[in-house]
Amino acid sequence: QVQLVESGGGLVQPGGSLRLSCAASGSLVSIYAMGWYRQAPGKQRESVAVITVGGITNYVDSVKGRFTISRDNAKNTVLLQMNSLKPEDTAVYYCNGKTFGGDYWGQGTQVTVSS
Repeated sequence: QVQLVESGGGLVQPGGSLRLSCAASGSLVSIYAMGWYRQAPGKQRESVAVITVGGITNYVDSVKGRFTISRDNAKNTVLLQMNSLKPEDTAVYYCNGKTFGGDYWGQGTQVTVSS
């Protein structure tokens, strides 16, 4: 079992920045990748950024150059630094942990980009 707890969401103006944090606990050795997904109202959940245990990262095209995913292994934490935020980034952001037994999810944190 893996437990994921997100923090760091909130309201920000267009062009602003936020940093999301995901604290992982439990059977961490089973995780081969972690990532952030988001779901906007009326839309499907989409993958935003992923980082593997080897440090390989991947981003959806719409956030490339603006978002950065990273890991703090000492704290078992995955971070998502979001810069130059746009109104279309508004969504509930979910932390995801991938194991060969399936995916684990956090409870989600709201990010709202609005003036």
